[in-house]
Amino acid sequence: METKTVIDIKNVKKKFKGFELSIPDLQIPQGFATALIGENGAGKSTLLNILAGIRLDYKGELRFFDGTASDEEVRERIGYTASSLYFLPHWDAEAIAEAGEVLYESFSKEEFWKLCEDMAITDRKKPIKKLSDGMKMKMMLAATFARKTDLLVLDEPASPLDPLMRDKLCEMIRSYIEEGEGKKSVFFSTHNVADMESVTDYAVIMEKGTVVECGFVEELKEKYILVKGEAADAKRLKELLVGFRESAYGCEGLCLAEHLDHLAGMDVVKETPTLSQICVAVMRQYSLLKSA
Repeated sequence: METKTVIDIKNVKKKFKGFELSIPDLQIPQGFATALIGENGAGKSTLLNILAGIRLDYKGELRFFDGTASDEEVRERIGYTASSLYFLPHWDAEAIAEAGEVLYESFSKEEFWKLCEDMAITDRKKPIKKLSDGMKMKMMLAATFARKTDLLVLDEPASPLDPLMRDKLCEMIRSYIEEGEGKKSVFFSTHNVADMESVTDYAVIMEKGTVVECGFVEELKEKYILVKGEAADAKRLKELLVGFRESAYGCEGLCLAEHLDHLAGMDVVKETPTLSQICVAVMRQYSLLKSA
């Protein structure tokens, strides 16, 4: 699929004690919702903090909006929500609204209060430090969506939310993408893709600090086929399947579509995998290869 790029990442590296983030080459498509998927500790937050300008101590090159925007324009055009609270703990909703107007030209108080109402944030005077984790995230989302932006970078936005609010978040993301008519993009991280699969157009799978797979979801579902087999064929299937798992009842894993002919003669069931199944199998396979 031919698409424009909203984020271009080249040779980005950041080293910690016992861990290294290393992204040689990654492009995030414009006009879509992209999920950054990985286990806790895979490097998702580190990458998003680099993209948001929170972390500057890295090597490599980042380009936004095809490199045509100035640094000041990039700041105005990107909305960011962290996985942890970045407002001052004593602030309340009214203080956040005031700060939004000072920091960003496009921040709309009217839109902020509308979003607060839609997400059932009713107490404008309560200090944010006294709110639940879910309510804190809703406050950050309201402040982010209340701006006119072209790219949202959201770090684990669904994790502290209840199921109903996660569904609402998916609606908000989809509406944001649709209103942009191909020019607005969302890049969000998650370690539980099942909650956000319905809104994910493009997936980037991370494991141990690097990208191990990426692509449009429908293309990934054509690339990988879920295969379930009998225990008697487990030894042969183990050599062919990605993320192979075996139990007393049989075995399963993913087979590359181009290798399906290697399954000839075996009694297997073939199904279209979910994005969650693809992610788990790919991460599992990479972990096994790295530990071998």
